Amino acid sequence: MRAIIVDDERLARQELRRLLKEHPDVEIAGEARNANDAQDMLEKYNPDLLFLDIQMPGRSGLEMLETCPEPPQTILTTAFDRYALRGFELNAVDYLLKPIAPERLFEALRRVRERLQARSSTTESEAQARGAVLTTRTGGNLRQVFVRDGDRCWLVRMDEISLLRAEGNYTRVFFAGNHPMIPRSLGQIELCLNPALFFRANRSEIINLRRVTSISPEADGYVVSLRNGVDVVVSRRQAKVLRDLLAL
Repeated sequence: MRAIIVDDERLARQELRRLLKEHPDVEIAGEARNANDAQDMLEKYNPDLLFLDIQMPGRSGLEMLETCPEPPQTILTTAFDRYALRGFELNAVDYLLKPIAPERLFEALRRVRERLQARSSTTESEAQARGAVLTTRTGGNLRQVFVRDGDRCWLVRMDEISLLRAEGNYTRVFFAGNHPMIPRSLGQIELCLNPALFFRANRSEIINLRRVTSISPEADGYVVSLRNGVDVVVSRRQAKVLRDLLAL
């Protein structure tokens, strides 16, 4: 499991790192001191697990969780228990009081593993049942792909694809009113895409720039409307890249 630790207290981050040494399947991808830095890390590392402090300078951990469209599995960490109910309403896996007891951390990680396993099994079963297949090659020069979804097959030109959306370790492809799910991660598929045509809007969606019909500012980012009627939120981090790319 790839994890990110978010806590404004350095000693708290160090202590959690120490406790996690007893769990070799947890890889700490990074640390953040506030919600804004954490948001950037979510987009950069696409973690499976988030250890999230609640009371931090600026936005609180709960405020961050409320605005995160597809948060990873989240374990809340705090010195106060009065936020527990709201945390569970936001689908947090568990709630650890500081100082964190090793046995409570063990239990929380067990729950995370169960959730990840259940999600992986469900997604894999759906993909196998539908029989969706994508034939690709690396290099960024891919012009067309063969997609099979059950008994249906398509030879799809890349410029016909409007959107690719991550669903766990699988990807849903949107083209011409169809949206089969293929057994490849979004990161794997991104290696095959032409960066002049496809743009990573956020950590879970890649859009075809030629399929964009309008771009509207929203908060620190943009909302992009595609020809197929789908609106995609461009993350704060990627908004600057899009501005530079399109000279907005």
